[in-house]
Amino acid sequence: MLLRSGKTFLLYDIFQENKESSLYIDFEDERLRDIELDDLDLIKESFFELKPHLIDTKKVFFLLDEVQNIDGWERFARRITERENITVYAAGSSSKIIPKNIHTSLRGRAWGIEVFPFSFPEYLQIKGLDLKSSVYGKNKVLIKNALSDYLTWGGFPEVSLVDSEFEKKKILREYLDAMYFKDIVEKYEISNIPLLETLKENIFSSFSAKFSLTAFEKKYRGSFPFSKDYLYSYYNNFIESMLVFETRLFTSSAYKRRRNPPKVYLVDTGLTRNVGTVDYSRLLENAVFLELKRKGGEIFHADQNGECDFVVKDQTGEIHAIQTTWELGEHNKEREIKGLVKTCEKLTIRDAEIITFNQEASYTKNNIKVNIVPFWKWLL
Repeated sequence: MLLRSGKTFLLYDIFQENKESSLYIDFEDERLRDIELDDLDLIKESFFELKPHLIDTKKVFFLLDEVQNIDGWERFARRITERENITVYAAGSSSKIIPKNIHTSLRGRAWGIEVFPFSFPEYLQIKGLDLKSSVYGKNKVLIKNALSDYLTWGGFPEVSLVDSEFEKKKILREYLDAMYFKDIVEKYEISNIPLLETLKENIFSSFSAKFSLTAFEKKYRGSFPFSKDYLYSYYNNFIESMLVFETRLFTSSAYKRRRNPPKVYLVDTGLTRNVGTVDYSRLLENAVFLELKRKGGEIFHADQNGECDFVVKDQTGEIHAIQTTWELGEHNKEREIKGLVKTCEKLTIRDAEIITFNQEASYTKNNIKVNIVPFWKWLL
């Protein structure tokens, strides 16, 4: 769950619906800075001393926020869930809390949910617009304007609720600093700050594009001291922090997947404001990636005599090919369609999509149907 994405509000919402039978604890509270695993039992006992009528009920909720600050919390959560019928909601802004990284005692016993900043439909909702009812009506122009704003400033809830450009920039800068220092510098005890800063700048400016650690090493070797091990370790820290995601080449060869540079994407398009870019085509691609991420499945890219932005293996095992571009015109039409069609031919896909800002059409090439669809209609 990402810092500032609304996870605390979700816990608070559960608390509000179950006030009389819930315990909410925020382990970021400085008054709890010395809390250890053994203290959790004391907290539980104190709760039931205050509410003894709940001891034998099955509707008790423990809401543990920033729980990654307590080493071994998983064992406590498992025990009270299995032995005392307490429902536990655990949230955190660290990769330690995601299912693959939690202690084996909870493997197969927990349901993990990644909480992202607002999706575009959620963003529209807080703006008083309904995507389904507006996409074909007179409000379509409002949808298009909202999409431009969403791509530019992202979907962090607090950013979405302010109007001033100055305030938006200030909040995003504070968010990035907080995530950078809290989830990376402090958590991983980074010692080579110049390397980390330079790596951050390069990763963030490479969003929606391939990023090569080998090229980075060659470029900055001699600029400041760093080892290859530190470079690869720091890159993995960005991935583990969930600030940055990557797609790998779609191939059956694990060696080729690791050898070819990944494409990198940011957890929110608003974070690109810190590198000063307003490349709407890349912003749109990043937004499409995040929507695919929300849907689940496996996301790759392809390079079959022409690049295809996304090859997606959905949760049913079906393969989809998706291309993105802000606008399809004479300057890029042949290139975009060629890469998509080549990928479809190799993977025996008969229907594919090109997601744009505002264009809608349909082409058939080499017996492959290519649907061109605006981003907001694709969401439907």
